[in-house]
Amino acid sequence: MTRRREKAAAPVGTRRAAREFAFRVLFEADRGDLPLQSVFNRAEGAMRAGDDTFAPLNEEALAFARELVTGLGTHRPDIDATLRRTIRGWSFDQMAQTDLNVLRLATYELLHTTEPHPPVIESAVRIARKFGGDDSGRFVNGVLGGLSRSLQEPRGGDRTAPEPQE
Repeated sequence: MTRRREKAAAPVGTRRAAREFAFRVLFEADRGDLPLQSVFNRAEGAMRAGDDTFAPLNEEALAFARELVTGLGTHRPDIDATLRRTIRGWSFDQMAQTDLNVLRLATYELLHTTEPHPPVIESAVRIARKFGGDDSGRFVNGVLGGLSRSLQEPRGGDRTAPEPQE
């Protein structure tokens, strides 16, 4: 059952709202084992039709959400490999799907965009707190903070996470 807005809200143009939209698409795609692009198209259609489960994004924010979803779909093996090297003591099966999907989106941005790291991490922490468990915000902050620091270390211009040291 979908709910419709009585009054149309003004479209949101923030990157944070776009990140949340992309997170919700990723989460739904993973839970339903559905293609990312199909879920994105359905979510966009629902948002445009006035379904109030999605914040109304303006065209710029929607384009950014699309970029995140498309980029994540393209680079997911690299992103997952980076997270496996970065997260110590947890396997993907042990992690909450909310936390894992927030980390995937933020890791895509850290590795494959020129977005400054602090706002990416802050947005990821807020999304984790909103949709995750009691410790999700701290967990996401810790993982992304460590990843950000490792990416900023001089490695000959390579923007990938370092190999774990034995």
